[in-house]
Amino acid sequence: MVYKVRIGGFRAIKPETVREKFRFVSCDPRWSFAEYTTRQTMALTHGYHKYPAKFIPPLAARLIEEYSSPGDLVGDPFMGSGTTLVESIIHGRRAVGVDINPIAWLISKVKTTPLEPAKLTQVLEELKESLPTDGEGRLIKAGKPSRLIHERIDYWFAEPNRSELEVVLDQINREPNDDIRRFLLCGFSNVLKTCSRWLMKSSKPTVDRQKVIPPLVPALLRQLQRMEQRNLLFFEEVRGSGPPAWAKVVNGDARSLPVKAGSIDLIVTSPPYVTSYEYADLHQLSNLVLGFATDLRELRQTFIGSVRAAEVEEVLLSPLAKLTVDRLTTANRIEGRGALTYFQSMQQCLREMHEKLKQGARACLVIGDTELKKVPVPNAEVFAETGERLGLELERVIKRCIPSKILPQTRDPRTGRFTSARKAKALAYPEEYILVMRKPKA
Repeated sequence: MVYKVRIGGFRAIKPETVREKFRFVSCDPRWSFAEYTTRQTMALTHGYHKYPAKFIPPLAARLIEEYSSPGDLVGDPFMGSGTTLVESIIHGRRAVGVDINPIAWLISKVKTTPLEPAKLTQVLEELKESLPTDGEGRLIKAGKPSRLIHERIDYWFAEPNRSELEVVLDQINREPNDDIRRFLLCGFSNVLKTCSRWLMKSSKPTVDRQKVIPPLVPALLRQLQRMEQRNLLFFEEVRGSGPPAWAKVVNGDARSLPVKAGSIDLIVTSPPYVTSYEYADLHQLSNLVLGFATDLRELRQTFIGSVRAAEVEEVLLSPLAKLTVDRLTTANRIEGRGALTYFQSMQQCLREMHEKLKQGARACLVIGDTELKKVPVPNAEVFAETGERLGLELERVIKRCIPSKILPQTRDPRTGRFTSARKAKALAYPEEYILVMRKPKA
């Protein structure tokens, strides 16, 4: 599905300061995409796997169409579940994406890889035959697969699903084709929360003691059938879209993009927020069961903004970032340190974007403001201020109201952390900004 949503009229803004560029910006309803249904935004491979803070495809599509041409290289340093990469392929662009989260790499790799439909159907039929179930959908076990040993897996999964995890994973890993095996693992990952004690729709790891947990194998087979249907549509869309497009998907650090300097035609990305390390907890089931991580504390430390991350050697260029860190440090010393490492790391990311962009190319950053320990965190202005000091011209500021988003929607008013709706008094991100920053020509 190609989103034909381009709008005309390029609008450059030329006030003297970053603060003035934000002062008179109001929400532009053309960028809210309120008319799009969940079915539309989950079309093709976009619906393979749930993921917090997902781009909606029309937003990525509009930016790709407006600021790049077919054949261009589009980058996403924080690819998440790969929405920018999928839309780049659909629109005939090449793409490169990076994310520190291992499960993000798996999802994005699978979503950007069209599979030959007949071969996929054959594999799914064979998988179903290899996982026979009884009348209640419970697996009739066979063989002795390797044991998944981790206390958090024991904590989240009850029998018989706990034992069935091992049998199913062992069977999936027997698939010799890398692309198809990853496809199966992606589907398997997406049903883990449903088939565990995890409280569904919770924005934090919470046990649901009254949950009726469905059997694993039927849930997996239904998920894979839905993915098979989406793959067929994606396969046909890509095959008929003109010159072949592709995506390079890397599990790595946004501060080291795997391309040559001056090679990217457009960046479309949504940087993480100051509490982004919380996503390590939200993805713990997939990362633990699939073997991408064994220690959650170590996984958290790799996420930008973690209060446990190693100190970064970087002097902040943004006065507003320094002021925000000072205010947070006064409110809570640990959170202040986390904010400092976050802004330092994001400054390094922006420097890397500047280096890898072509002259005259643009970076489109989608970021909202937030609050932590009752201290306002003006992310958008800090990013704009930092980018300009690194040599990126702030060409356009777009403010969009968010009618709905796959993101924990509420915050604890005391801590600023995601929490349940019954405890919250504020929306997490009711609006956000799109910063269009341009690398000047020499």
